[in-house]
Amino acid sequence: MTQHEDKVRLLHMLENTRKAHTSIAGKQRTDLDQDHLLELALTRLLEIVGEAANRVSDDTKERYSQIPWGQIVSLRNRLIHGYDAVDLDILWNIIQYDLPPLIRDLEMIVTEM
Repeated sequence: MTQHEDKVRLLHMLENTRKAHTSIAGKQRTDLDQDHLLELALTRLLEIVGEAANRVSDDTKERYSQIPWGQIVSLRNRLIHGYDAVDLDILWNIIQYDLPPLIRDLEMIVTEM
């Protein structure tokens, strides 16, 4: 895999983390219970982030070890395979608290590449 391909994957991760985070702007956790389309959108966005992370080369993952690659891919697997038991509290907390630092790290990385 080339550095260019990794950068494309990282840009996919960045784009979709931004979309997920901005999708909850001005919303409360209870909105997620009441808006099934929001739940589906957020789930899909995080699935894409995890799939893109899974496709990043091992060399890039090692170079940017501050990214929790394994956790991101595991979340994707959990969302895909455990589609019938998604914990919306965990989903909300990931988007609200874990995505902002991930977005900052990804912005720094794609700028470096």
